[in-house]
Amino acid sequence: MISAGSSIYAISGPTASGKTALGVRLAREVGGEVINFDSVQIYKGIDIATAKPSEKEKQGVPHHLIGYVDPNINYTAADWAADATEKIADIESRGAVPVLVGGTGFYLRTLRQPLFESPKTDLSLRTRLNQIAEKKGVSHLHQMLERVDRDAAARLFANDAPRVMRALEVIFQTGELFSQQQQNRADPPAFASRIRLFVLNPPRDALYEKINLRTTQHFNSGLVDEVKHLLAAGVSDRGNALGAHAYRRVCEFFRGERTLESAIEKSKQDVRNYAKRQLTWFRREPDAIWLDGFGDDDATFAEMCRKLY
Repeated sequence: MISAGSSIYAISGPTASGKTALGVRLAREVGGEVINFDSVQIYKGIDIATAKPSEKEKQGVPHHLIGYVDPNINYTAADWAADATEKIADIESRGAVPVLVGGTGFYLRTLRQPLFESPKTDLSLRTRLNQIAEKKGVSHLHQMLERVDRDAAARLFANDAPRVMRALEVIFQTGELFSQQQQNRADPPAFASRIRLFVLNPPRDALYEKINLRTTQHFNSGLVDEVKHLLAAGVSDRGNALGAHAYRRVCEFFRGERTLESAIEKSKQDVRNYAKRQLTWFRREPDAIWLDGFGDDDATFAEMCRKLY
């Protein structure tokens, strides 16, 4: 049994790198409970292409903040940070160790470096920006942001659609520069300095092969039917929940904008590109502890144990 001390652990890395397996194994060793920080796993009914852990994969370890948000709610990073803060306090009050597991780096950064208070999402404005992105590309949104707030644009990847879009929304809704509003951050929570961040970095070719295989499996496992049922239940195809990679492409298939074969291949490309962006994001985290290999490899777990202290 590893001595946990007062640490809070975070396990991240690119999609399909084995974060769940490593997080569960660490939680079992330190007497921990897992808190999800994947921005799609939070939604109810968005299951097949989100790699939500099965009961077998959880191995009896309690998991929190999975499948608890209605898919029509535009849930934000600030919302998640507030919920995660409560879960951390609850877990530690019972003498257990919080183990944060996920790939949404913006969620984790928001927990450690709280955002300023921003307006609620204006769905009509979001729809207009989505239409611009679909017609002219995400890079056009980034060019728009450059014209109105050069500093904010410089801090965001040109293809990071959710954050570029959110920056524009805040500017248009408040009439103030996003970069200036970002300076009005709240103080970090007291526990922020206790978070130990481990990032998986498996071989790129092997990772891409696994991504391609898993994406094919998602479609073979009924992803199209899942999206069909969600749309029939009234879930918006323009919201955050169905904006995730494969879900977005299936929605395009239903709108007649691409073939099913194109949706599958584009989904693979999207996820590979997303994995690349995840790695780039975490390279900007100065305290990240890097682990070479997949999270379900014994050698990776052994490497993490050596780096715990």
